[in-house]
Amino acid sequence: MWPWGHLAVAYLLYTVVTHRRFGRPPRAVPAIALAIGSQTPDLIDKPLAWNFGILPGGRTLAHSLFVVALLVPAVLLVADRLEGRAIGVAFLIGYCSHLLADVPPRVLSGEFAHATYLLWPVLEQPPEEPVAGILDAFLNYYELGTYQWVQFGLFAVAVVAWYRDGMPGLEWVFDSLERRLGIGS
Repeated sequence: MWPWGHLAVAYLLYTVVTHRRFGRPPRAVPAIALAIGSQTPDLIDKPLAWNFGILPGGRTLAHSLFVVALLVPAVLLVADRLEGRAIGVAFLIGYCSHLLADVPPRVLSGEFAHATYLLWPVLEQPPEEPVAGILDAFLNYYELGTYQWVQFGLFAVAVVAWYRDGMPGLEWVFDSLERRLGIGS
């Protein structure tokens, strides 16, 4: 799945949960943590595999449920210590939704070998085509098929939901940039 597909899945899941549980849209900082969490597995695995050759593939270490088993309590412990549980939970929802969204549609038809990365390193990851880095992946590795167009559609729906939620996180980012760069008032 492309980065915008991961972001869309994470935001749509999070906004539904937030509206149902708290009766309000997501707040700014948790929404930013969610966005970061939704990209983190790829930000770890893809460069370590494709650019540095340290990992055997782009869905290994950070895509493994074994890492999630260590990550969840660690993030919650740190979040609780910093009195930011909502931020930690949002990050984890983004992270875990990434793993769920990476499960290819073929798994629904019983081809479970395509999800073995979830149990890496106990199970080998599915073979993937060689990639000469992140740029090569964007330019050559992926094709625009139905699955990719569905992701664009999901992203469009997520943008509309985010807009209706008041664009949580956008003002916080702009305010932070203004403070750091001395722009604005």
